Amino acid sequence: MILENGVVRTMDPSLPKARALAIAGDRVAGGVGVHETALPSPEVVDLGKRCVIPGFTDSHVHFPSWSLGRRDVPLDGVTALGDALERVRAHPRQGTWIRGYGWRSAEWDEQPTVAALDEVTGATPALLFSKDYHSAWLNSAALAHADGDLDVAGGVVERDASGQPSGILREESAWQFRARYAMPGESEFVEATREGLRVAASRGVVAIHDKDGWLGAPGIFQRVRERYGLTLRVWQSIPYERLRELSALGIHSGIGDDFLRVGYLKAFMDGTLGSQTAWMLDGSGVVITSGAELAEVIREGAQLGWPFSVHAIGDRANREALDAFESTREVWAPLGLRQRVEHAQCLAPEDLGRFATLGVACSVQFSHAPSDRDLAERFWPEQVDGSYAFRSLWESGALVANGSDAPVEELDPLAGIRAGVLRTIDDRPAWHPEQCMTVEEALVASTVNPAWLSGDERRRGKLLPGYLADLVVLSRDPLECPPDELESVEVVATMVGGRWVHNPPPWD
Repeated sequence: MILENGVVRTMDPSLPKARALAIAGDRVAGGVGVHETALPSPEVVDLGKRCVIPGFTDSHVHFPSWSLGRRDVPLDGVTALGDALERVRAHPRQGTWIRGYGWRSAEWDEQPTVAALDEVTGATPALLFSKDYHSAWLNSAALAHADGDLDVAGGVVERDASGQPSGILREESAWQFRARYAMPGESEFVEATREGLRVAASRGVVAIHDKDGWLGAPGIFQRVRERYGLTLRVWQSIPYERLRELSALGIHSGIGDDFLRVGYLKAFMDGTLGSQTAWMLDGSGVVITSGAELAEVIREGAQLGWPFSVHAIGDRANREALDAFESTREVWAPLGLRQRVEHAQCLAPEDLGRFATLGVACSVQFSHAPSDRDLAERFWPEQVDGSYAFRSLWESGALVANGSDAPVEELDPLAGIRAGVLRTIDDRPAWHPEQCMTVEEALVASTVNPAWLSGDERRRGKLLPGYLADLVVLSRDPLECPPDELESVEVVATMVGGRWVHNPPPWD
């Protein structure tokens, strides 16, 4: 196949732009940039002046959770308790539980309570996760499942003046409640994930770094693959608590194939900004894993060849994570392990340059900055200059990879790129414009750098001979598009491994 009559952005500085792209099998063939090719009787695809770039990799996504959440009560953008309750009341009931996602109550005049939710759910148990997925709102029927057994290490159970649960669980309390009493079945996850794959393909996503290892995502993806096939490549995280179990079974980082591989271990240092559980230098927040504990498991994981992915939101959490990587560097650095911090949202100025110095990557979410701006100004007024500091991290020499954190934000790479470049998602001016990324940098963070993080830099993330033919056709060239017109750039078609997985040509 030859794609011609457009512009090909290879994302390689030595040959940034080509006139055509030749594809043989699942790879980019020789002769990039010229019409001539050794391919026998190639199919010629007329791009119609469109742009081809490497397909997008989402570096941080909870894919099965996002897929399933598309069926739940949508609470994103709700600005008042009454509006949230009305959405729950109006949503069609499915199954034995009412599930919802997306509420953010920090700016509501009235806070969510068990009694308020009871009024619209009755005897049907309800579990509604917050936008950051670190808090859950439950009704009485749901709480009854636990029979008072709600307190767990690393969790928070909010209670009213009489000592009774208010209906809000945070961190481990929320996650473990769901795992024990309200976890959907595998078949439900499989069917939802199949639907999610179609949406992801329509948005140019060719690969993901998935974070749903805690709920058995490798098995979910395997079932989807067996029944329907996969249309993107999965680099899967596993909770670090399973390290010894994995070792006993002989499972190691990198096991798998081109479409589904076990990749890395994940740990949580703290909570989130939205749930006010981020671990801060002022002493506030929730500590899920201490720095000393993290250092111990990083060392143990490195000795078995496992890289680490560490969730850190608050400035104290990020410092403790960096300290842990620094104190264990003599173990993991010689092995070439590609360590990473997820989010890196709030950083003390003296810690910002340590990522590059230590060789620890920043797996960030450009879309979080404009989405969280009001909460950050409210809860982190003294630390806001060191928050969502994407350009500062980039200029420090740190490797920056972009993801969505879906379902926290929508899985939409082009929207994430716009957020990184414009730092706004409404009609307000850019929030801290000094931290805006260029379009090229945002593209690199969404294609090239994620491939490096998964050890794929010699076969993915660029469009060069021998690389996998994972690409997206765009309606316009984003590098020739004024930033304020980026919203006009649309995904036309997506290819994975030389096969069209969304909207094959010809195109109008």
